[in-house]
Amino acid sequence: MDLRSDTLTRPTEAMRAAMAAAEVGDDVYGEDPTVNALEERVAALFGHEAAVFVPSGTMGNQICLRLLCPPAEEVICDSEAHIVTYEHGSAAQHGGIQTRTVPGGLMDAATVEAELRPAGWGTVATRAVSVEQTHNRTGGAVHSLETLRGLRELTARHRVALHCDGARIWNAAVASGTELSAYGVLFDTLSVCLSKGLGAPVGSLVVTDAARAAEARVLRKRLGGGMRQVGVLAAAGAYALDHHLERLAEDHERARLIGAAVGVVPETNIVTVDLSDTSYDGPALAAAARAEGVLISVIGPRKARLVTHLDIDDEAAKTAADVMTRLVGV
Repeated sequence: MDLRSDTLTRPTEAMRAAMAAAEVGDDVYGEDPTVNALEERVAALFGHEAAVFVPSGTMGNQICLRLLCPPAEEVICDSEAHIVTYEHGSAAQHGGIQTRTVPGGLMDAATVEAELRPAGWGTVATRAVSVEQTHNRTGGAVHSLETLRGLRELTARHRVALHCDGARIWNAAVASGTELSAYGVLFDTLSVCLSKGLGAPVGSLVVTDAARAAEARVLRKRLGGGMRQVGVLAAAGAYALDHHLERLAEDHERARLIGAAVGVVPETNIVTVDLSDTSYDGPALAAAARAEGVLISVIGPRKARLVTHLDIDDEAAKTAADVMTRLVGV
């Protein structure tokens, strides 16, 4: 069984049927009705004016950062954030954007405020702050609504934009019982993934106001993300929203079952295993787990990760928990 990532979920037969039946048009011309309906739906869910379908969460993040931050100016994020850990320096290469980091993990207003830089001679102005919800490398941790409101108040006061890398924001909403719109109104831009826990094979959306959405379409084209009859992919996303959103709670419960085997209590669907007090390093544990039929990720020299998703049922979660108990159990 594969617990390396929730991006590895296979489309269900029902989702494939929805994709095959999708009404399509040319999205570059704005004429794909299935894409248009999905964009309108997701924008409304987050309380924004518009959304733009893009191939990946990385592209979504990079478009958002460029919407908020001019070249040679600065975005603040945490040192473990996806935008600086897993996006191959895209902000610097494609946007000419400087990133500066605060200590890794969940951020708060006090930590960020100490690092804000005003425009002025000899400094690079902070133009945006990027928050990851849920936070991947902190074990799927959820920024509380109170914390996010504090960051919004801070950034608004300093006239700094606020972006959400919301790849797994659906998990945060389900785990915390927070409406998506309550999150959405706090951010100038969001990048939200359909291809994580929701189980679509591909696709994310940039969520923002109408003016920025129009600019996002230009940036998408420049980055090679303009697609044609993409309704076949948007249909998978629409199906996922219809059928796979509330069931994320099942992934969270299964993650807790696996977490109990290694002494971890995950908030959502990511179990991070600290190997500091074991005889394993990351690669050795991954090899041992693979030998027992469980695929896990190595995310550090002595750190591993397991992620539950649509393809991991109760039996699979129990098997994974049993394997982890034998290898590194508490």
